[in-house]
Amino acid sequence: MYLFDVGQKTALFEEHQRLGAKIVDFAGWEMPVYYSTPLKEHLAVRGKAGLFDVSHMGEIFVTGKEALKLIQLLVTRDCSKLRDGGMALGVMCNEAGGIIDDLIVYRFSEEKYLIVVNAGTMQNDLNWIEKHAAGMDCAIENKSGKTAKLDLQGPNAEKILQKLTEFKLSGIERYNFVEASIAGIESIVSRSGYTGEDGFELYFAEEKAVELWNALLEAGKKFELQPCGLASRDTLRLECCMALYGHELSEKKSPLQSGYGWAVDFEKEEFIGKKALEKQKADGFGGKLIAFEMVERAIARDGCKIFVEGKESGIVTSGSFSPSLKKNIGLGYIGAEFSEPGQGIEVEVRGNKFKAKVVKRPFYRRE
Repeated sequence: MYLFDVGQKTALFEEHQRLGAKIVDFAGWEMPVYYSTPLKEHLAVRGKAGLFDVSHMGEIFVTGKEALKLIQLLVTRDCSKLRDGGMALGVMCNEAGGIIDDLIVYRFSEEKYLIVVNAGTMQNDLNWIEKHAAGMDCAIENKSGKTAKLDLQGPNAEKILQKLTEFKLSGIERYNFVEASIAGIESIVSRSGYTGEDGFELYFAEEKAVELWNALLEAGKKFELQPCGLASRDTLRLECCMALYGHELSEKKSPLQSGYGWAVDFEKEEFIGKKALEKQKADGFGGKLIAFEMVERAIARDGCKIFVEGKESGIVTSGSFSPSLKKNIGLGYIGAEFSEPGQGIEVEVRGNKFKAKVVKRPFYRRE
């Protein structure tokens, strides 16, 4: 069953329909949630390879003499440390230290950067960036509506993509990118992803989406490449404890609370939210994001309450069965005093409490 007229469509919408995808509304976009089953697609990425259409993401270019100055003001990471072809995962905070969005910064040169943002926050992000760019010698260009994005993920990703390019992909290090021709289509190719596996994120002109999608599926046939939807993307990122905006991340949470403390470079002279985060660091910040696994048979879902010794102490932000580990796992916020691995907790599911325990993050890490 398809849901029509609920939002925007990527250039691959008809391809998803042709492949029999289940379509759902996601952040105002009609997106494939699965083609076969979420379980099969999850295991395909872990064992072989999967291809995702994530063209709903936002791409915002910042160029000009003060491009880096703006990036440094907006983003918690010290992006002055990036070299050309480098990438940095970071967060953009408000003055109170709350997370406006998590994002990735790509550096092309000292005067050219790409900021990749989440679909649901794209317009808010763009407004925030443009507000703070006022008076600076730089230009902001939103290319979200003109850019397609495909993620090729899994152990066979390099073998598949190498069939379509003369560029030696083995030379691209993790969290680095190049500009290269893929199946004759000029693309930005980064060695990165949201699954915990090796793989590539590809950015290119929207009108080439169908051509490249089908070229990848054809090249991947002998490597058992599977088209994958958002359901498997969610369980893959959950196993690796990768945060999702609107679940683990929001303007009500700071990077120090949400496990993004490593992405805050306090030695930077200035960035928005720095003073608030310095105060949190000194005074403590209450709730903290934890990973947990269920001890008793139940699946925790976002919104479930967490209890410690009978007292409500937190809330689940994401939870699912882990296809790779064959366990029920989850993420959630809890009082910092209860956040150490081994801590026993209970999760309320449909009115009943089930035993669980805090564990070390991540649940899954590829060899």
